[in-house]
Amino acid sequence: MALYVHWPYCARICPYCDFNVVRDRGRTQEQAELAQAILNDLEAQAALVGPRALASIFFGGGTPSLMPPDAVAAVTARARALFPPSGDIEISLEANPTDAEAGRYAVLAHAGINRLSMGVQSFDDAALKFLGRDHSAAEARRAIALAARAFPRLSIDLIYARPGQGVADWTAELTTALDLGFEHVSPYQLTIEGTTAFGRAVARGAWSPPDEDLAAAHYEATQTTLEAAGFEAYEVSNHARDVAARSSHNLHVWRGGDYLGLGPGAHGRLTLDEGRLATVAERRIGDYVAGVAAGSPWAEREVLEPQDADEERVLLGLRTVEGVPLALLQRLGLSADEGRLADLLADGFLSQKGGRIAATATGRPLLDAVLKALLT
Repeated sequence: MALYVHWPYCARICPYCDFNVVRDRGRTQEQAELAQAILNDLEAQAALVGPRALASIFFGGGTPSLMPPDAVAAVTARARALFPPSGDIEISLEANPTDAEAGRYAVLAHAGINRLSMGVQSFDDAALKFLGRDHSAAEARRAIALAARAFPRLSIDLIYARPGQGVADWTAELTTALDLGFEHVSPYQLTIEGTTAFGRAVARGAWSPPDEDLAAAHYEATQTTLEAAGFEAYEVSNHARDVAARSSHNLHVWRGGDYLGLGPGAHGRLTLDEGRLATVAERRIGDYVAGVAAGSPWAEREVLEPQDADEERVLLGLRTVEGVPLALLQRLGLSADEGRLADLLADGFLSQKGGRIAATATGRPLLDAVLKALLT
């Protein structure tokens, strides 16, 4: 059993973000109530699912590095007590590399965090300003140095295909991340969501994202640069220096493992006697806190049909280099000898090896289209 903990507070709302977040201002009492509600929700869901071994914990957001360290420690300690792990487990937390938050790293490590995912996004000050980030490139470098002393494992998030960014510029930023010693890199193409400030700016013609050809060139540069440095793209947007550097929490989710979703808007997946249960917590903080108190924290609770659960495992599993078992696709009526799956294998978008089906280097950049062709 894994845990995802959503802490929705941010010092600033980034213009590209469409996550469930709020400004972190004057909310001290609300935050204390939320921290307690997350613990209570953990207790209630543990009683629902019964004895399990703890696989991992991931604190996401929002900006969980703003979460009070004693609240982080309380969640990790209670999770270990409710779901005793069989060995060492990964406990990740997302962090912004500001000077203020970097000062909390040592305390967060003491609270149980052993892997920090750093939202650096860029090493260019002009780009950071455009992205609405509240740190500078110099602050990011200072924070990285502090994080390296506090945590045994570090990951970096970077955003590419920004307006005006050339391929050489992007390659230089990737090289900077590698030179700083990161063992895990998560590069994301800038995505424009209509509900965000960027979405509204693009809609009114204030600026335009790079065209598809330039974005594809950025993607290819990502693969080439990281492969040359010994990194493997073990998932579409995640590259690790070796197997040990992979995110075990994310792999647990991509492999179809169970996980509790704790906090406002958090998603969960639970295997119960009634079937595969998909949950979504109340999005508004007050509604979530009240829902936990009333014994009903979920805005959505659905027992997935077996076919829907299998399709979801395919959608997640084909994002990884491991792929999915052929038997899973066969349960969906697909055959490696004829039909849609056979066509995708023959066209080189998918490969078959050792009873598993995986996306190829040709298929991964086109994965959304490959999955649509496979499952519809």
